[in-house]
Parts: sequence; C-alpha cells; structure tokens
Amino acid sequence: MSTGSHPDQAREFLARHPELRHVQLMQTDLNGILRGKSVQRAELERIYTEGLPLPSSIAALTADGDDAENTGLLWDIGDMDCLAWPLPGTLVPTPWLKTPTAQVLMMFDPVLGGPAAAADPRLAAQRVISLLEQDGYTPVMAVELEFYLLDADAVREGRAQAAATRGKHPHVYSVEEIESRAEFLDDLYACCETQGLPVSTTISEFGPGQFEITLKHRANALRALDEGVMYKRAVRGVAQRHGLWASFMAKPFPVLPGSGLHLHLSLNDAQGRNVFASDAADGNELLRHAIGGMAASAGDMMALFAPFGNSYRRYQAYNCAPLVANWGVNNRTVALRIPTGPADSRHVEHRICGADANPYAVAAAVLAGVHHGLKHGIDPGPAVSGDAYQQKSHAPLPRDWLSAIDRFAESQFAREYFGQRFVEVYCGIKRTESGRYFGEIPQQDYDWYLHTL
Repeated sequence: MSTGSHPDQAREFLARHPELRHVQLMQTDLNGILRGKSVQRAELERIYTEGLPLPSSIAALTADGDDAENTGLLWDIGDMDCLAWPLPGTLVPTPWLKTPTAQVLMMFDPVLGGPAAAADPRLAAQRVISLLEQDGYTPVMAVELEFYLLDADAVREGRAQAAATRGKHPHVYSVEEIESRAEFLDDLYACCETQGLPVSTTISEFGPGQFEITLKHRANALRALDEGVMYKRAVRGVAQRHGLWASFMAKPFPVLPGSGLHLHLSLNDAQGRNVFASDAADGNELLRHAIGGMAASAGDMMALFAPFGNSYRRYQAYNCAPLVANWGVNNRTVALRIPTGPADSRHVEHRICGADANPYAVAAAVLAGVHHGLKHGIDPGPAVSGDAYQQKSHAPLPRDWLSAIDRFAESQFAREYFGQRFVEVYCGIKRTESGRYFGEIPQQDYDWYLHTL
C-alpha cells in the first residue's frame, strides 16, 4: 500500500453521507483489539492521501491496554510514529451509534510503518496468503464466531451473568431462543447489511444466551478476515444499544461451553476451481497434505489459537474444544473437520481456536500450516472415527498458557512464516500479560487454601 490510498473512496463516501460527523480509525493490535483515533469528517480525505501516524507502542499493548516494555517498541525507539493506511472497502457507517459516525480499518505500511509493521497481524496474514498465491492457490475463507449475550449491569460490576433467557436450561438449536432475541438479531442483521457484512444463518448454541451467526465464505481471504473483525465490533455495538453485553471471551462460565472461532477454508486454482474438490468424503491428496501441515504446526501455533490465560479453560473433554491436532470427516470431536457436502464444496473446518483469538493471526497460522503441508507433502495419518476424546493417536496440544508461549518463542516454523520480530513482540506481550495474570491472587486460592494450609 502506498501514499494516495484510494482517496476517491473517501470523497465518494462523504458525498453520500452529508450527515456524517465523526470517523473512527481502527488498527487491529496483536490481541485482536481495535485501537486508534476518532477524527472529524473534514480530516478523512487527508488521511487517505497522507496516511495516519500512529505511535509504535500501539503495536505492543497488553489486553488491558498497558505497555509491554519488553517488546522494543516503546522507549527503545522513542515511541516513534509509524504510518498506517485505511483499508479499501472498510469505510462504512457505524449505525448503532447515536451521533452520525463511520469507521474504517487501518493497517501499517509495510515500509513506512517502521518497526510497528513487523507486528501488524493483518500484514502477517497478507504475507502468508502471498506465499500461497505464488504457488497458484487462492485461499477461500469464512470466519465463524460464537458469543454470549450477557447482562450488561453484571459486566459493569465485573461479573459474567447470562442475559435473561427462556429458562435456566440450555436450548441448543432452539428457534424459540432465537425468537426471544428477535429485536437484537433484526437490528444486527440490518447493521451488517449497512456495512456490507455477509451474515447468514443464526444458531442458538448450547449455553444460555450463546449464539453463532455464520459469515459467508469469500475467495478474498483478507476481505473475509476484515469482515470477521468488523462483525465482532458490530455484535458488541448492537448489543450495547439493546442494553446487553456481547462477549467473545473463550470461557466466561465454568460449567458451560466456551465460545469458539472456527475457520472454514479451501483453495482455488487460477481458474477459480476448488483444488480440494473430490467425490471422496475424506478429500483428495492435496486436502490431506494441507491438513497434515496444519496438524504438524498446531502445537507451535497454540499461543495464537489460545492467546490468553482464560483461553485454556475452554480445553476440556466433551466441551466442544479439541485436545489434540487430529482430523476426521463429519466429526465435531476433532480439531480439523471435513464437513459433508458436494464434491466441489470440499473444505476443512479448523476448530481449535477460541472466539477470543485474533482472526488475522489465526488465519496466518492456519494458512502457514497449509502452505507447509503442501510444500512438504505431509501425511496427516488416518482420519479419526467416532469419539476423538477417547483416542490418543495424536500428540496433545499445549494445555497451559506458559507452555504455549515458550513453544511459539522457540518455533522455527513461527520464525519462518511470521518473522523474528513478530515472534519477539508477540511473546513479549504475552509474557507481560502472563506475569501480571499469575501475579494476582484469585478468590479460589483463598477459598481452597486460606483456612486449610
């Protein structure tokens, strides 16, 4: 991306929206959190022609917005300005806000973004996609996210409490549960239509107040990821307008299922044909090699798939989260699932990640695994049939945060596909977060130990 980044889009958008007063400029940090600035409408066209300087420290923030000083992106370089550009196609109205407002996603310039560019998760995904494109493949992707609707007052008090539902028991796949949130869902669909987000099927999940709304697949993988990021923001914004709180936390409740981020992916050739297409339910050799690469690299990538301390509470048997990097056909107990369907729709569903994961970083890791598997012809071994939780034929995934961070830090695979600086910055942030996380004394410690030890 270079200077003069599609200024006609800004001019045309402003002409169509004379009511507009503010524009939110948002860069996705390594934790998947949107950060940036709000500007007046008169400033927008200049940002499209000159770019937006953002401090280098914005690429090195913890989940709670504090500096991770061990990343080399703060005092070491004087918290220097790094140039970011608006992403084409992401300038849209933000209809859930009272004041007429728009939003646009930003990405650091690969060169003028300076040291922050090495830690831009979207740039990381773009680089891996380019590797596949050089080999003649176009990734086709869709982002699938689960979330809970929570009581907003309880969240403000620091508690997770499901918003009022039809009853105390889960109603998975309940149409009535969907109907009970008709006002929220209708508003969400309308806002997504305004923003050009391809939302589709709504499902009531197992947890009370837990939903999943499908986004349609795109032959432009970066666009699919942009839509996943925009969709999460829309869900949260519309929920707040309805007096609710939407949470993509991986495991907000101890005895209820966590929320996952599932990536659906296939590859097209130069003619737009699915190279995984096969009459065989378990796919063809290319699909199995792609699965082999994803499975072989999954352990190294767990710090991206499960980026926070809470993320690891989701990995429990029979809790809709895989424990090993296995694969199977029409089997939701595995990590890498080949859904049923026509031959030309053959694809894989990557089911490891929690909904708290950064879609760009996750996609970069998953597609790096695909590229690795195709390049080296990796055999994934036999498909798992039946209950994958009872089968121990594959290596377990890291089950704790510190082990996952260490494994990512030491991974040659990570350095090859993400670059040394990305790995250093990401692990610096995660080590800062984990140090603070384990430095706190949770109530459970007092309940278990204070009166007994």
